[in-house]
Amino acid sequence: MKNKTKLALSALLLASMTVLTACGSSTATSSSGDSTGGQDAKEITLILGAYSTPQEAFKVIIPAFQKQWKEKTGQTVKFQESYEASGTQARAIAGGFEADIAVLSLEADIDTIQKAGLITTDWRTKPHNGMITNSVAALGTREGNPKGIKDWEDLAKPGVGVLIPNPKTSGGAQWDVNAIYGGGLKHSEAQGKKDPAYAADLLKRVQKNVKALDKSGRASMTTFENGTGDVVVTYENELIGRNLEGQHYTIIVPNDTILIENPAAVVDKNADKHGVRQAADAFLDFLWTPEAQQAFADKGFRPVDPAVAKQYESQYKTPPGLYDIKYLGGWDQVRKDLYQDGAIWDQGLAGK
Repeated sequence: MKNKTKLALSALLLASMTVLTACGSSTATSSSGDSTGGQDAKEITLILGAYSTPQEAFKVIIPAFQKQWKEKTGQTVKFQESYEASGTQARAIAGGFEADIAVLSLEADIDTIQKAGLITTDWRTKPHNGMITNSVAALGTREGNPKGIKDWEDLAKPGVGVLIPNPKTSGGAQWDVNAIYGGGLKHSEAQGKKDPAYAADLLKRVQKNVKALDKSGRASMTTFENGTGDVVVTYENELIGRNLEGQHYTIIVPNDTILIENPAAVVDKNADKHGVRQAADAFLDFLWTPEAQQAFADKGFRPVDPAVAKQYESQYKTPPGLYDIKYLGGWDQVRKDLYQDGAIWDQGLAGK
């Protein structure tokens, strides 16, 4: 059954791949063969497996890298790109989808690929511990915030329709749920005691108001824009990016919210198998260049490059109670407390 699931996930990701149209057609490898050409070929293909949110930024970043690589080496690099919910993407790569580079929502999803034996180097030795962008968990409401939503507790009020992606498929959703749970911890701590029971109760009360559990953050935004719900819990950058495209969200960054850190890594076994290791390494490194960091910032992400971040500082609000995943005990603890079968998230869905 597990092998069938892995094959299904791999097929899903291969079916969802899109070829960068400006570069012409391309033939990416599947799990059954290598058609990308060798390291010294005049033309190679890199396969990018990414979560859905940074897709718009890659429309700028990929052509910039292709131009630079062509000028440097004379080699044409084509891309095949797959964008899916982060958890789905990670499981597909671990199960046989031969991405050369993984760009995912959270380090736990990179770890899934590493535990499958496909990432063999320490990806955290890269700049900023392997993280290419930051964001924070935020709330998006209808224009003018008609329900007067200000903080996490407001999501549990009667008559408030909430949208969150499904944390069983979406890494972004896990950041969102972490933020609600962490908001409960922060609230209880301000009252005198950091209380996991209060945080779990807050999350369960919010779950009662959830109107849809989409498979990804991007899908959740679309559902909201189609008229469902009063507030969407998502990345700040998603909301900024949507407003830049002409939407009219009111963006609320709660005083206590979580720092979102998004990693990227070369999938060593696949890049080596396809003979594209040098180009894959170069593309990964390109993601920390000012040019790429600016492209991410233009789509609402918080750059990890301090110099670029300073240029965009007016775009963001730094909340007084900002915390990172370590405040919740780290990813291993979070997975155990919130997401493993029968844990807090499942209990809330079951009404327990």
